Amino acid sequence: MRRLLPTAFSLALVLLGAAPLSLPASAQKVVRGETPYAARPDAMQFADDVAARRNLDRAWVRTTIGNARFLPNVPRLMVPAPRGTAKNWRVYRSRFIDPVRIAAGVRFWRANEATLARAEAEYGVPAEIIVGIVGVETIYGRNMGNFRVIDALATLAFDFPQAHPRAAERQAFFRGELESFLSTESRTAEDPMVPVGSYAGAMGMPQFMPSSIAKYAIDFDGDGRIDLVNNPADVIGSVASYFKAFGWQPGMPPIYPVSFDPARLKKDVLLAPDILPTFSADAFVAGGAVLEGEALRHKGLLALIELQNGDDAPTYVAGTKNFYVITRYNWSSYYAMSVIELGREVHAAMEN
Repeated sequence: MRRLLPTAFSLALVLLGAAPLSLPASAQKVVRGETPYAARPDAMQFADDVAARRNLDRAWVRTTIGNARFLPNVPRLMVPAPRGTAKNWRVYRSRFIDPVRIAAGVRFWRANEATLARAEAEYGVPAEIIVGIVGVETIYGRNMGNFRVIDALATLAFDFPQAHPRAAERQAFFRGELESFLSTESRTAEDPMVPVGSYAGAMGMPQFMPSSIAKYAIDFDGDGRIDLVNNPADVIGSVASYFKAFGWQPGMPPIYPVSFDPARLKKDVLLAPDILPTFSADAFVAGGAVLEGEALRHKGLLALIELQNGDDAPTYVAGTKNFYVITRYNWSSYYAMSVIELGREVHAAMEN
């Protein structure tokens, strides 16, 4: 912490042999990255509020938050790309669908084939989707993050970048995640300073946020504990549980191929709802979309998904409710397509 120059009054006290008066915490200047969270009035007030709401030991909560460290790189990682930055589906896809990840997916699928089949039978979520999620998130446990979760969450809860267009909303989200993390950790014998994860505080092979662990994670192998770091059975069951909770429809494809009839195309109308399924198959076709086969018999609603390719023509698919459910895991159509395509590529490699 930066040492402050003494005032004339405090210097006089020192010269007279008296200890200088200390300012109350509420009057001290808070310097991001330099003022420890233990000395931050906002952080300690949050600790007291969490302890009261969750009926937790106040001293434990204050000590845990007080020992968190500010991570200077994390706020920068949260600021979105400037407006106008071109998106490129082909480049995005190449980051997640490559020979290394596909080979790792084949090994994961074969090692956990029975568990994946049981998850599909109980929750209706295909093995392809579960395998795609775990592969995109962490390459099947290879890259689960090395940020201390308490540090990442405290940094985003108390020092979220104000340059973000939704700073207040996102900061409130991370305060909720920090509270959930503290609540869960208080019920274990583990040291809350030990868990590591992503720069956003996501943990384990499926990169669940603390609130998702509390709501959706399950003990799928019945050993009496939930372990999303080392236990593939719990990982598989928890991902399936998550999707079922968000409305996954068994047997429904997440996407269909789509092309266009230029004479009737109302692309702006079809794109207006973004990724939210809004159109019946008949309404979709009436807007100039061309569907074939099974897609024409689809009973649910559809969305036109546009994936930009930089300066080249975009890629389009028709997204169903299950595509939308995948985006509840990560609110990006590019992410959802990567999950779908990685799962397909792994499945194809399994059959070769």
